[in-house]
Amino acid sequence: MPRGLFITLEGLDGSGKTTQLRRLAAWLKKRSPAADPVVTRQPGGTEAGDRIRALVLDSSQAGLAPMTEMALMFADRAQAVAEVIQPALDQGKIILCDRFTDSTEAYQGGGRELGSEPVLALHRLLCGDLKPDLTLLLLPSLEVSLERARRRNQRTAEQDGADESRFEAEQDAFYRRVWQKYREIALREPARVVLIEGDLDLDEVHEKIAAAVAALLKRHGYNG
Repeated sequence: MPRGLFITLEGLDGSGKTTQLRRLAAWLKKRSPAADPVVTRQPGGTEAGDRIRALVLDSSQAGLAPMTEMALMFADRAQAVAEVIQPALDQGKIILCDRFTDSTEAYQGGGRELGSEPVLALHRLLCGDLKPDLTLLLLPSLEVSLERARRRNQRTAEQDGADESRFEAEQDAFYRRVWQKYREIALREPARVVLIEGDLDLDEVHEKIAAAVAALLKRHGYNG
C-alpha cells in the first residue's frame, strides 16, 4: 500500500489555521468522496496529548520553564506520531494536522529563544525526523493574529470555562520572535512550506490552500 500524505497547517494563534483546516478537510471529501482525511491537532489528539494540552495552555502554569515546555510539546508529539500519524500514513491516508514541529521551533525556539537546533535534535530523536509532505503556513499581520486569538480565547472561556490563554498573555516581543522564526523556516524549506502571507479573507486563503494541496496530490498521483 502506498504511503499516505502528511499535511500540516501552521501559524500564530489567530491566523485562521483551524478554520482553514476544517475547510480543507471538507474540500478533500468533496473532491474525492473516497478520501477520508484524518484530522488531528497538537498539542492534543490523543488521550495523553489532551492532558498535556490542558497543562501547557493553562494560564495558571505561568512558571513552566522553557525547556519543560518544549519537553512537554515533544512528549505530546511523540505519542501522536506513534498513535495517530504513523499508523494513518501506513494505511495510505491523508493526515491533516493543526501544528507540528514547526510550531515548537517557532514558539520555543524563537519565542522562548531556545534556538532551532535543540528543537530539531529532539525531533530527530523522538519523532524519527518525520517531515510533513506539505506545510501551509498562514502569516497574517502580527496585530491581526493577536487580536483574533485574544477574542477567541475570551469567547471559549465564557462558553465552556476552558483556559487556553497562556501563550496569548505573552508580550508582543515574544510574538514578533515567533513570527520571524516562522518566516525563517519558510525561507529555509521552500519545497515543503507554502507561505500564505498578508491579511487575506477566508476565501482567498482557502483558494491558495486548495491550489497547493491539489498540486501535492497531482505530484503523488493520489486519487484518495
